[in-house]
Amino acid sequence: MGERPVRRSGSRPATVRIAREVRVTAVIDHDAVTAAVQRLGWRVYATNHPTDHCTLTQAVLAYRSAYLMERGCGRLKGQPLSLTPRYLEREDHVTGLIRLLAVGLRVLTLLECVVRRRLAADGGVLAGGYTGHPTRATAQPTAECLLATLQEVTLIIIHTGRDTRWPLTPLSPVQQRILALLDFPLDVSTRLSAHCSQPP
Repeated sequence: MGERPVRRSGSRPATVRIAREVRVTAVIDHDAVTAAVQRLGWRVYATNHPTDHCTLTQAVLAYRSAYLMERGCGRLKGQPLSLTPRYLEREDHVTGLIRLLAVGLRVLTLLECVVRRRLAADGGVLAGGYTGHPTRATAQPTAECLLATLQEVTLIIIHTGRDTRWPLTPLSPVQQRILALLDFPLDVSTRLSAHCSQPP
């Protein structure tokens, strides 16, 4: 630390400036780190299957394919839910928005779970669900992939006199396969193409 006089200049009076040198050192508190690590959360999986029914390799694969809540929370921040920062004045609006997005998250999870279970039961894979990769197949498609495959469906409304037509673009084989995996009849889409005065 040192002092340096500064002369008067104009309306500024003479002063003395003090120069200080500050040094900071960091030391790891090993006891605090150990205590913090002990408080960290751990996820434990257990099974009552004997080793002859569930080998170590099968257990590791089951662990890797287990449901992770963090993945669902990540969906709230990305597509297709897209939870973006916004300003809401009322507390009930905030609560309602979160609940609405939580319902959407459950629908995505259910959609994905049903398709994956059906594929696992049939021992098959879903091909053609990736844009630009028609031959790429997977046994565990994501809900986002399924929705992206179904978005290329166009409904056109044509008014001719008293009649109204609702022509729909034909479903591709992969779209028909997704509907079958979800136990949805093809009538869900094809009935829109019929002549009708009111939408179904």
